[in-house]
Formats: sequence, structure tokens, C-alpha cells
Amino acid sequence: MMFDPILHQPIRTHIVSLIAGNEEGVSFTQLLETTQASNGNLSSHLRTLEDNGYIEVTKFFEGRRPKSIYRITQKGLDAFLAYIDELHGFLQSHPLKKS
Repeated sequence: MMFDPILHQPIRTHIVSLIAGNEEGVSFTQLLETTQASNGNLSSHLRTLEDNGYIEVTKFFEGRRPKSIYRITQKGLDAFLAYIDELHGFLQSHPLKKS
């Protein structure tokens, strides 16, 4: 079993799960608040996801302030659903034991 190396990183999994659950997209500020990552760290992870075609960004100005809205692509959604299936399969074959 090989987990998707792009998604098998906690903050990127978190980012994609937030974006996938919101059809209108999620702003950089919302992602910053929800993930509690630093600006630079979040930007780096978003760039990795964007460079690999998992998300897309729309940048515009709201008044005089720049705003970025992130949406999941079909490639990203397919990869995310496959990743969840892989995790589910892994957990099925390696059940957690209570002590």
C-alpha cells in the first residue's frame, strides 16, 4: 500500500479536507485560522498542492485588500477520495487494539 505522498502530510490532508468540503472555496485567511499554520508554512503547502494540480486559486482584490480563494480540482478530489480509501483499507487490515 502506497499512500499519496502529496496528501500523506497532516497539514496538506487538513487543507484538502477543508477545501473539498466547501464548493465556494476557502480563503487563505480561513485556512490560516483553521490550520493555525504560519503564513509561510501554509503558503508553501498550498503551493505544493497547486503545483500538483490538486487545488486551484483565484486571486482578486476585495476593496483594496488582496484575497485568495482556493478550490479543489477534479484531480485533487479524485486523489483525496483515493487517499481516504487507502487509509480505510489500511485501518481495516490493521485494526486498532484497545489496551
